[in-house]
Amino acid sequence: MPEELLDAAGMRRTLSRLAHEILDGNGGAEELAVVGILRRGYPVAKQLAFLMTQAEGVTIPCGKLDARPYRDDLTESIEGDQTEIPFQVNGRRVVLVDEVLFTGRTVRAALEGVMHYGRPKTVQFATLIDRGHRELPIQADYIGRRVETERGDFIAVKLNEFDGEDSVILMRESEMGAMR
Repeated sequence: MPEELLDAAGMRRTLSRLAHEILDGNGGAEELAVVGILRRGYPVAKQLAFLMTQAEGVTIPCGKLDARPYRDDLTESIEGDQTEIPFQVNGRRVVLVDEVLFTGRTVRAALEGVMHYGRPKTVQFATLIDRGHRELPIQADYIGRRVETERGDFIAVKLNEFDGEDSVILMRESEMGAMR
């Protein structure tokens, strides 16, 4: 049976805490910018930027990054890069955001993508869910929730923008076979 890790209220609280942790970790909003990793990291990034803007009274710019062109594990050519970073990256404290941190490969690719657009002062990483099982030495600076999983388990982050609801669901590999 799928396990709901966060409902809509839990996601709101978690995102609010993450926004404040990012502001605290950076001593405020000065030079701060947020970049969401497409696809589902971008709505999370927009929400974090909105919450930080509300808290600080200063607009926190937010962009989106398509990490696919920078992946080292995709062999097919990628068409239609959807990256939009509407601010100068140079000299900024950039917070990359993704909804789930798993192997670290997407974050590695996103780091390369950010560097393609300039030289930030720092790059930090925030994630809603850290599920472990890294293949690369990558860790999040800001974590909404750590979840112990088996490698074959699946975490579904449902976002209102795509799914009509906000929630995080864990589906255990051992239970997925029974659902098929």
